[in-house]
Amino acid sequence: MARYLAGGALRMRRLQKSSLSSSSFYLARSIFNPLSSPPTNYSNAFTPTSEIFKFGRDFRSFAHISTSSVEEKNNDDDGDRPRAAAAEVAVSSSSSSSSWVDLYLPKHVQPYARLARLDKPIGTWLLAWPCMWSIGLAAIPGHLPDFKMMLLFGCVSLILRGAGCTVNDLIDRDIDIKVERTKLRPVASGLLSPFQGLCFLGFQLLLGHGFLLQLNDYSRILGASSLLLVFTYPLMKRFTFWPQAYLGVTFNWGALLGWAAVKGSLDPAIVLPLYISGVFWTLVYDTIYAHQDKEDDLKVGVKSTALRLGDSTKEWITGFGIASISSLALCGYNAGIGWPYYAFLTAASGQLAWQIWTVDLSSRADCNRKFVSNKWFGAIIFSGILFGRILS
Repeated sequence: MARYLAGGALRMRRLQKSSLSSSSFYLARSIFNPLSSPPTNYSNAFTPTSEIFKFGRDFRSFAHISTSSVEEKNNDDDGDRPRAAAAEVAVSSSSSSSSWVDLYLPKHVQPYARLARLDKPIGTWLLAWPCMWSIGLAAIPGHLPDFKMMLLFGCVSLILRGAGCTVNDLIDRDIDIKVERTKLRPVASGLLSPFQGLCFLGFQLLLGHGFLLQLNDYSRILGASSLLLVFTYPLMKRFTFWPQAYLGVTFNWGALLGWAAVKGSLDPAIVLPLYISGVFWTLVYDTIYAHQDKEDDLKVGVKSTALRLGDSTKEWITGFGIASISSLALCGYNAGIGWPYYAFLTAASGQLAWQIWTVDLSSRADCNRKFVSNKWFGAIIFSGILFGRILS
């Protein structure tokens, strides 16, 4: 009797195994080919639907256990993974379109290029245009500006703007990591250490010093004095709601330096209105820019004109724009420049008015578009100076 019961139990296990195998085959077949139909004839009577469900339930339980353990392991790995590696993955996957930095520069150079904002040239344009305006105004009437001097100042603008960004990122690394737009910057994310950033800053300043040595003594002293502004600007957002005004004082130093490089001295009647116009222009575009970060700035506890002016921003930047255009008109008058300058100045006024009237201050994307469009404002003013000086 015991032998008979043992034999029956063995036959029962074989039938269950056969049933499970056919059920597994059908389940796999139905997953990979949804149009397949179940077999009409089973090889044995021990393949009811409940067996298939039983197998599916067991499989799901096993899959859940397996994937849960994998997820837990991945979570542990993420916790132990260096912040730099995670940041590198995030940088490579976050941008929908690669910049020239990603396409053409070696991998180990890319963090330094991003630290200097070589992938975002708008800052270099905004720093260079006041220099070009000043060099153009200093040209002899009826002649083109000194092309070599413009090229030199273009290089200086690229280098010193990058140095300013490096200083900013080193000082603000603990703030940048808390702000959505800046959390992937090389120093904040850990791609570069502060020591590496400092070494790179030294290289940038050395390179900039080499270019400044090409200028006259008066310009060298004037240019070197701007470094104090460059190094202190990142601190301003901690103490005042007007860091944009301090940026204007810093970013438009080239309006003084360009004239001094050509003439060897300053003419206050021309360069001061030009410099003041640049400061007010910076207040317009950088206040628009600051509206991108106003929510994050509130959380972090830093200040900006976007927070200070709030809903009155458009009225204030309209006033800044009027002051900028008026100062440019006074500068042209004192320089005795020809009529094309005023025609281009009118066009530039329209471009600035378009920015102010159409910007959506609640949209980060639109604020950035209007900010970037200021390279065209600078180009229009320079074109006016160029043609006005030739015909003056």
